Amino acid sequence: MQVIKYVFQPHGDDRGQLVSLEEFKDIPFRIKRVYYMYDTGQGVTRGYHAHKSLQQILVCIHGSCKILLDNGTEKKVVPLEKPYEGLYVSNNMWREMFDFSPGAVLMVLASALYDESDYIRDYDEFLAFIKDAQDVISDEGEK
Repeated sequence: MQVIKYVFQPHGDDRGQLVSLEEFKDIPFRIKRVYYMYDTGQGVTRGYHAHKSLQQILVCIHGSCKILLDNGTEKKVVPLEKPYEGLYVSNNMWREMFDFSPGAVLMVLASALYDESDYIRDYDEFLAFIKDAQDVISDEGEK
């Protein structure tokens, strides 16, 4: 599994730092939705889902957290610790966010508006969905 992290260009001086993010320039998709998580309690894990088509960039803009990525065959834990670093999460990728530091804020840039039908919230359904997708790719390759 390839982990893709973007390092965004901070701009700063003695007044502080600023990071600007633009779709198709800094972010590889059109940004349709932005949301963020905060006040996540100690020991709480968020996520527990995948998306059929949605792409995301996760940025821990304050504090730190860890992201478990799972493509159905391989799992990786990716730390997010810098407010100028973004983790790309493709569709068909199970994700769990955990180990939030006190005061952490995790911002998510999404390629589509909220659509409950795009979510896969059951891990066994996710594995079946991935297998079906791989079977379709294999069948197309045999033609």
